[in-house]
Amino acid sequence: MDFDIQKLAINALPVIFAITLHEAAHGYVARHFGDQTAWQQGRVTANPLRHIDPVGTILIPLLLLLSHGPVFGWAKPVPVNFGKLRRPKQDMLWVAAAGPGANLLMALCWGGLMKIANVMPEHAYSLAMHEMSMAGIVWNSMLMVLNLLPIPPLDGGRIMVSLLPARAAWKFAQLERFGLLILILLLFTHVLDYVLYPLVSLFLFLIKTLFGI
Repeated sequence: MDFDIQKLAINALPVIFAITLHEAAHGYVARHFGDQTAWQQGRVTANPLRHIDPVGTILIPLLLLLSHGPVFGWAKPVPVNFGKLRRPKQDMLWVAAAGPGANLLMALCWGGLMKIANVMPEHAYSLAMHEMSMAGIVWNSMLMVLNLLPIPPLDGGRIMVSLLPARAAWKFAQLERFGLLILILLLFTHVLDYVLYPLVSLFLFLIKTLFGI
């Protein structure tokens, strides 16, 4: 149990901020391109309490983490009215890409923090900083890669809708109603493992190489 509590403590902040800042980034970029919906609802904020979904952000990741299973989670989706964007189809790309972009930035920040931890004199705090930084890099890498998969309603799916010609984009967008079922099927058949793990491993290698850690 001590190990599980320690593991939970190390992962708590990286998990919460990886998920919530991902969502806040969508709202921030949507506001930049003309949609004030998320801003008006107070969702363009770094305050995790504004984005936490009790089930998706806390309960599910906690249960999966303690059971040593594949871990995933979600926050309350930031409301985006694509019809209010100045150029809905084109701007959708940037709104969708903002979430994975935030995870990329956070992964780089955690990488920098790990570098600092590695050059500090070795003590309990430097070890905790190192472990939390590693968790931050891993969580943000996983969320970035997962959300870039071209499956609606994931961000990668919305990016595809933005890039495809209008007729093909409309047909592709119809997959969104089945998106969650597709993800669950890919997860429990372990197909998702074969897609995610090589990409996440490559990204982790790049982060470690960049910071020399």
